[in-house]
Amino acid sequence: MMLFPCLKNTFLLLVLMFSSCGKAKKSTIDTQESLKIKVAQVIDTPIVVAANKTATYLPLLKGKKIAVVANQTSVIFTKKTPTHLVDSLLSLGISIKHVFAPEHGFRGDVDAGEHVKNGIDQKSGLPLISLYGKNRKPTKEQLAGIDLVLFDIQDVGVRFYTYIATLQLVMEVCAENAIPVVVLDRPNPNAHYVDGPTMEAEHTGFLGMTKIPLVYGMTIGEYAKMINEEGWLEDGKKANLTVIPIDHYTHDSFYSLPIRPSPNLPNDLAIKLYPSLGLLEGTNINAGRGTEFQFQRLGAPFLDKNNYTFTYTPVPNFGSQSPKHNGKLCYGLDLTKEDTSALNAVDLKWIIDAYNSTKDKSLFFITSGFTKHAGTEKLQMQIEAGMTAEEISKTWKPDLEKFKMIRSKYLIYK
Repeated sequence: MMLFPCLKNTFLLLVLMFSSCGKAKKSTIDTQESLKIKVAQVIDTPIVVAANKTATYLPLLKGKKIAVVANQTSVIFTKKTPTHLVDSLLSLGISIKHVFAPEHGFRGDVDAGEHVKNGIDQKSGLPLISLYGKNRKPTKEQLAGIDLVLFDIQDVGVRFYTYIATLQLVMEVCAENAIPVVVLDRPNPNAHYVDGPTMEAEHTGFLGMTKIPLVYGMTIGEYAKMINEEGWLEDGKKANLTVIPIDHYTHDSFYSLPIRPSPNLPNDLAIKLYPSLGLLEGTNINAGRGTEFQFQRLGAPFLDKNNYTFTYTPVPNFGSQSPKHNGKLCYGLDLTKEDTSALNAVDLKWIIDAYNSTKDKSLFFITSGFTKHAGTEKLQMQIEAGMTAEEISKTWKPDLEKFKMIRSKYLIYK
């Protein structure tokens, strides 16, 4: 499977990887200058995100009072600085009543797991309603007077990345209240494969609301269609759903995210490694939080320093105020030079090797958290039993084949 359709895109990947991994960033969103460069490079490709297709979706919004589900990735790309979708719609006279903010907040500057607070957006003056905290599903009162909900958030295609859970809950409340939903689709940088353990019904929650694999190989628009048509909304209801598609995109297209989708996914490499290293969130291994190389390194004070010669010390930063092993020297691996160009599977080698290099095995798993991320209790038991990565991945295949049959009905892109 080809991830890079042309030599120019291969060069773009190298440029973005080196520019993203170099200097520490103090803000969640890239600096305006670097963002201009990245946007210019993205625009030079034929891919057109749905948000840029204003002529297609503006007729659906005119004359209506709308709510927008958005964050810092919800932009319309131009040859200069991108324009936020909310700012663009307001300038065009669209009536936005309020904005719903997912995990990490509307401007994307809130730590993972930290509650997002209600407030007022300083730039637009619009009320911000948090969908991460006690109120993860919009209430009927919050939708009073709303004619349509517009959803536009960049996803990375991993089940425990919570934006798809927010999407499902938004669709659910809209179905309950007969409010149309319009999803502006964006490329999924991990859409070229399907892999990993499938969520089991007894473990569903905000880190996985439906029985899908860890990596599901769909854009957020395709996934919205599947949620709707498979009866996964409460009581089997269906939302009045419209998906505005991406132009000139396939599942094999390389797409570099010009804006980091969350504080701890700073670049293409982190996004590619996230499906594999994200499982470490349910262990006592640090996966780079508290550094500027999130999901590009791993380590812990208790790993065997003879096997793990790379060292680093996590400290609080904008993406993690309380990282694992805060202030402690960690022995681990530096994956910043890892070649992910042919990565098309969840790679368990890092977590298995780390487990085997932990003398006191009781230190390794945070069982409840690991089960929530894996979607099953089996994976922990398989690793503890000494199964190899290949042996474990073979056990996933029956469920993956069943899912691929369902998935094929909702694919918009080849």
